[in-house]
Amino acid sequence: MIEIPSDLNPELVPLAFLLGTWEGAGVSDFPGAEKCNFGQSVSFSHDGRDFIEYHSHSWVLDGDGNKVRPLESESGYWRVDKDRKIEVVMVRDQGVVEIWYGELADKKPQIDLATDAVARIQGSAPYSGGKRLYGYVKGDLMWVGEKATPEVELRPYMSAHLKKVVTPEEVADMARNLPDMPDDGIAFFR
Repeated sequence: MIEIPSDLNPELVPLAFLLGTWEGAGVSDFPGAEKCNFGQSVSFSHDGRDFIEYHSHSWVLDGDGNKVRPLESESGYWRVDKDRKIEVVMVRDQGVVEIWYGELADKKPQIDLATDAVARIQGSAPYSGGKRLYGYVKGDLMWVGEKATPEVELRPYMSAHLKKVVTPEEVADMARNLPDMPDDGIAFFR
């Protein structure tokens, strides 16, 4: 179920499905880079203004699912206009700044984005643009990213399946909203 916080800027309601912290795993595979499984933690938050703040951290996983080392991090700001057009500005730890434009799908929580502008520092790896698809599927957040470089045409390079993290405060809120339980606790299961 998608909840809309009472203090969410009304312009951001179409993006409410993104809010929260999401964790999971995915795969990374691009020519010239290490092919690996990765873990990821993503957060989308708001402070009442007309944007959603975004942070993502990923790390390489070994065969047993243990963290090996950081893979990449990115941060940014997401906006949506009255026509459901999305604007994202993003900074990556590899020295890349991107402007993304896209839109929300009609009648479903899905976002298609494509880069409009890319700037990179001299020491960053070659990169000329990308596409991303985010979708809210059965309560989970899934995404796939495509990437292009001057040497490699646009192709998928990362994808992940993320589950929403429930904080202790959210668990306490859920418990407060449960109906009263019988004193012995067993009658509930009869």
